[in-house]
Amino acid sequence: MSGSAVTRAASLKSVAMPDGVGVASGLTLTSVDRERVLPVCQALAGLFPWGGLRRGSTVAVRGSVTVLLALLAEATAGGSWAGVIGMPRLGVVAAAELGVAVSRLALVPRPGPDLPAVAGALLDGVDIVVIAAAGRLQESHARRLSARARHRGAVLIPFGPWPGADLELTHVESKWSGLQDGYGHLHTRELTVSARGRGSAARPTTTTVFVGPEGISETPTPLPSEGIWPPHAEETPRPVELAAVDGVIR
Repeated sequence: MSGSAVTRAASLKSVAMPDGVGVASGLTLTSVDRERVLPVCQALAGLFPWGGLRRGSTVAVRGSVTVLLALLAEATAGGSWAGVIGMPRLGVVAAAELGVAVSRLALVPRPGPDLPAVAGALLDGVDIVVIAAAGRLQESHARRLSARARHRGAVLIPFGPWPGADLELTHVESKWSGLQDGYGHLHTRELTVSARGRGSAARPTTTTVFVGPEGISETPTPLPSEGIWPPHAEETPRPVELAAVDGVIR
């Protein structure tokens, strides 16, 4: 493992967890803890047969960084820690606006060839681990990381395809609203997301959520009154911070 990767991984071991928040280590989790479900926002909860992120599960997200960040919001706001590996251009401001407690977000943007070891260290130390590893991990390594998540009681969230994932969330389509008469700001994004997995998650499910200035919800945020849309107006709606990776809005 490179020196920088070792330093990042090792530092997680010494993080002081405030307010009684524990780590994902099997040494500290009871049998009840292992069955615990970490919460997700109400708008996405219907996609999960368990009602949220079940400890020990692998939940792959495909096509939408917004959905990925939304999955972290409720859990981190409630005291859980999350680590994100291999996403150097992750929009941290976007994460905060979607409700992610960024003070409990550990970032390892460029793990290099040490990616499996760094991911394993994070699974030992935090509750949720996000990993962008498409094309960078052998299938055998991926399956071992899922097994480690099960053993440690952590939640593994790969961004992209992942062999043997318990649940896969896929971005189906997006629509934007906000422009009126050729001017204005993009105000609300309508996202359609499908879910399918194994066991209790085998039946396909689809839902539509709305991302706007107030975060992610089950219903769209009302557009401002028409009088404030022209560019010269004194009041304009706050533009939505877009979640972008490698320059691509998703």
